[in-house]
Amino acid sequence: MNQQLKLASRPKGTPQPSDFLLESNPVPVLKDGEVLVKTIYISIDPAMRGWMNEGKSYVRPVEIGEVFRAVTAGKVIESQHPDFQEGQYVTGIWGVQEYAAVKGKELLKVDAKSLPLHTYIATLGMTGLTAYFGLLDSGQPKAGETVLVSGAAGAVGSTVGQIAKIKGCKVIGIAGGEDKCNYCVHELGFDACINYQTEDVRKALKAIAPEGIDIYF
Repeated sequence: MNQQLKLASRPKGTPQPSDFLLESNPVPVLKDGEVLVKTIYISIDPAMRGWMNEGKSYVRPVEIGEVFRAVTAGKVIESQHPDFQEGQYVTGIWGVQEYAAVKGKELLKVDAKSLPLHTYIATLGMTGLTAYFGLLDSGQPKAGETVLVSGAAGAVGSTVGQIAKIKGCKVIGIAGGEDKCNYCVHELGFDACINYQTEDVRKALKAIAPEGIDIYF
């Protein structure tokens, strides 16, 4: 059987268990051009909360009764598509369910031997790509510049800071809490991190970066 998590109602404020429905349904039968994938990893992202809301956005909302949308990684169990074979690993957006029948054009083959599979829905997935193209294409950092990263300990922000360091920039983070700031500085290599919960951000920035900020992410 196929365990599926569906949206039962649109939350008001913080989502509650009653807003979701866990169902057990038959494993889907493949059509021509489809691939049966067994889910191994599901990415839990802030964007998911927005997908629950009705209204126009960059992507349509998850409909009531629909399998909840999620970026996913898994293994090919069966294939009716010439480009995919049993045993291969893939990523896609087939949602919160144990098995899914997915069109081949909606899947990306990945090498789970060179890197852990979950890397492809994290650093090499949506969050990593947001950081990479956002900083390099839009920010266009140059060595010696100062980059300020808000949400520095988050999935995107933490990656932005590391890429900026690779590019030779001074990196300052903003995060909520001492543990997050220590993580940014001592594990990720940020030059400094401001704890907005206990520090005056404006004063701290003047002290850490008196020359100003070149890029704010």
